[in-house]
Amino acid sequence: MDDSDEFVIDAKTVKMVEEMLGQPIKVFGRDGKEIDYGQRRKHREPSEQEALLQRLNRIEGQVRGIRGMVEKEGYCTDILTQVSAVQSALNAFSRELLGSHIRTCVVRDIQDGDLEVVDDLLATIYKLMK
Repeated sequence: MDDSDEFVIDAKTVKMVEEMLGQPIKVFGRDGKEIDYGQRRKHREPSEQEALLQRLNRIEGQVRGIRGMVEKEGYCTDILTQVSAVQSALNAFSRELLGSHIRTCVVRDIQDGDLEVVDDLLATIYKLMK
């Protein structure tokens, strides 16, 4: 395959072709690896990814700390205070990720004419507000 044979195909087009053919199709990237369009992905800038991972590492450490408190028979309200801190940290992580999602994925999809992304966003927000 030379450069003139290359083209870009998105998940919606793959789904449409699969529906027309009545069977799944395989799509391969330039590296020869199969692209899984069944699972949505998002490329993140290294700085964004690192910040998210740092937050998750801190949260993971907090959860391990709670486990240690339980193992060492910590006092109930002390453990609950730490649980509350983990919940706050997870909420902050979710807000950060949601903001990034809206600024990038949602805006891009709306600009591409995909208004279904609004329903997806609302469903996500409803889940976060439980």
